[in-house]
Amino acid sequence: MNLHDSDSVFAGSVPELYDELLVPLIFEPYADDLVSRLSEFAPDSVLEVAAGSGVASRAMSAGLDPSTTIVCSDLNQPMIDHAKAIGTANQVEWRQADVMDLPFEAESFEAVVCQFGVMFFPDCAEAFSEISRVLRPGGMFLFNVWDCIAENEFADVVTQAVATLFPDDPPRFLDRTPHGYYEESIINGHLAAAGFDMPADFDAVVERSVASSSEIPAIAYCQGTPLRNEIEERDPGRLLEATAAASRAIADRFGTGSIDGKISGFVVSARRPPVFPPQTEET
Repeated sequence: MNLHDSDSVFAGSVPELYDELLVPLIFEPYADDLVSRLSEFAPDSVLEVAAGSGVASRAMSAGLDPSTTIVCSDLNQPMIDHAKAIGTANQVEWRQADVMDLPFEAESFEAVVCQFGVMFFPDCAEAFSEISRVLRPGGMFLFNVWDCIAENEFADVVTQAVATLFPDDPPRFLDRTPHGYYEESIINGHLAAAGFDMPADFDAVVERSVASSSEIPAIAYCQGTPLRNEIEERDPGRLLEATAAASRAIADRFGTGSIDGKISGFVVSARRPPVFPPQTEET
């Protein structure tokens, strides 16, 4: 998985479109699932990394015990500002933070959560080590990743449609980054290198992405993700053309009016090893 410089840039109108269109399209079902799993662990303190526009943050605030300390962080200040403006049911602390160098003391949290963000880490093994550092012994690292792009129908169709406009240098953001980190053996290798108990738990979760028209996923992916950066880098005047091409391709495959397509991801749960008291020899 090779990140490009623009892969982690969520700025301008991207945060608003991301939250308005992409969150209900693909993220909300997985946020509820993640919080349900986290509730069973019942942590007293949670750090969220790569919080984005706050969909999982809002779900945790509403779904966890109100006494739980929740800190939500993201590398991109515009995403944090957008999430703060929306608000949460109960109080959370918002922090701009780089997962590669978290500004927290060692063993500060009982759980760390990341919804579809680990794919954007520059070095997953190093980031996982930093996450392990801020976890207490026995603490949980709970995150999810998308399956390959072929198993996520709207994203796949959009990628193929936009590629036809730039055949010599097709934008590959969706394939490369959101859908580029899903192999269990690779993820387990990075977690093991960071000192987590092995193997981690992997659960496949398949949902349906529902939209009222083909324009919704086309705008969501082309204008509400860093795919927009790739399109505009190639030709800033073709963003609307790319969006229209994506919309036509989705309509051709799924029909007009209300549509739905398959989305597929994995939930990964890893534990930091507990610390056991030293045993004494019986005399």
